Amino acid sequence: MKNTVTSKFLILSIFWFTFLIQKNSVFAQGCSDAGFCTMGAMRPDQPFSKKINIRLRSVSLTQYIGLTKFDDQILSYIAEANVGISDKWQAQIKLPYTFVQGPLANTQGIGDISLSLTRSLIQKTEWQLNATLGAKIPTNDANFKNDTGLALPMYYQTSLGTYDIIAGIAFINKNFLFAAGIQHPFNQIDNGFKWGIWKEHPLTETANHYPVSQFLDRGTDAMLRAEYNLRFSKWSMNVGILPIYRFTPDVITDPTTGERKELDQSKGVAVNGLIGGTYNFSVRSSLKLLLGKQIAQRYKNPDGLSREWVNTITYQYMF
Repeated sequence: MKNTVTSKFLILSIFWFTFLIQKNSVFAQGCSDAGFCTMGAMRPDQPFSKKINIRLRSVSLTQYIGLTKFDDQILSYIAEANVGISDKWQAQIKLPYTFVQGPLANTQGIGDISLSLTRSLIQKTEWQLNATLGAKIPTNDANFKNDTGLALPMYYQTSLGTYDIIAGIAFINKNFLFAAGIQHPFNQIDNGFKWGIWKEHPLTETANHYPVSQFLDRGTDAMLRAEYNLRFSKWSMNVGILPIYRFTPDVITDPTTGERKELDQSKGVAVNGLIGGTYNFSVRSSLKLLLGKQIAQRYKNPDGLSREWVNTITYQYMF
């Protein structure tokens, strides 16, 4: 019976992987950037144990690689720690360092700090219900400039420049994970990118392809995650889908009129397909791989969160 299930899962995974590779559109809202869908109860490929009152603790290092539609290459290293405070509470902290290389400039710096607390609401031997409350803290004003002092688009920023609150809830058992979450930013981004300031620069045509993000107010996002996970003693595989809906539009300062302007085309849903796997070297250490590709996208992303594709590799140590 188990061999039959495994065979069907492998066929599904191969089909899903092939479908994702053949999709040529943009990976909108890469979640390793916005952050909330890898926090606490909402993160993918979570460990599950039938033991009640188990206290999980782990540290991990993730390498994240992404490519944007403007040929910007993003490389991030993310240090993460999860600490079981009690049988029901777990704390998480994440700190990334990001490199961006693109046609307009190369930038690097510390990314936004993610903090969260997760509480186990219901613990059964066969399933669990968990809830997370968290925050993202900016590490800079998201207004890096090029060598001549021209403001760069949000695609080149290592921070989103906003203080965000995050909340979510998740159901998990041996094979399934269903999660929902919301992320709300509280302040305006001090980014100064607009097309006019680049008009005398040799790369003005390239700069004009990027969306204006002058004094951006980012919209509020909601996410859903559905994941199927096939677990064995040494390895596991997972396939999933991750819709992210921006239900309030982004707002910028119009470079022509100087007035605040809502970008209606920044609203809507981005649907992402995911496939991944984990190999357990021992009960304490493991290696995780994840590939994400876009299925549906929003038309405009002035916050710089669109990606052609993303993949991550994570080493995790549990104690």
